[in-house]
Amino acid sequence: MGFDQETVDYVGVTRLQAWYADAVSRRAWAEFADIFDPAAVVVVDTGVGEPLRLAGPDGVSGFISGAIERFEFFQFVPLNTRVETSVGGDPDAAEGRLYICELRQDRENGHWTNAFGVYHDQYRREPRTNRWRFTHRRYQSLARTTGRAEVFAFPHHLAPGGLGAVTD
Repeated sequence: MGFDQETVDYVGVTRLQAWYADAVSRRAWAEFADIFDPAAVVVVDTGVGEPLRLAGPDGVSGFISGAIERFEFFQFVPLNTRVETSVGGDPDAAEGRLYICELRQDRENGHWTNAFGVYHDQYRREPRTNRWRFTHRRYQSLARTTGRAEVFAFPHHLAPGGLGAVTD
């Protein structure tokens, strides 16, 4: 693959990540139909209890909208990303890792909290629009403040120099 196509694909995937952050911050749930593949699976591991498994754009948006409803202010902030394109030699497949922070103010008591996490993603180029979509995401909480900070184990399955497999 030429450098130019790799650059175009990298920009396309990071545009998708930014679109997701923007849609969540604006609570624009209808946009998830364009962001997620209809068969997309999202696994959410908050560090407490068993991970949740969400299916499709409606399952993902329904969960997130309910989880952030209590916040008067909510902003999803991408911190850093790593993207690999042409995964397995497939020019329409990519995978990545996205580190994030959530800035939140509770509607009821006015307390400010932060949450930090990492997404392990798989993406696929949608042939009709030539845009990238999420096909699989696994979110893991890394830390959060709720008065006293809680810090969770870093996901050690991340291989040095690689993105690591995205598994449930």
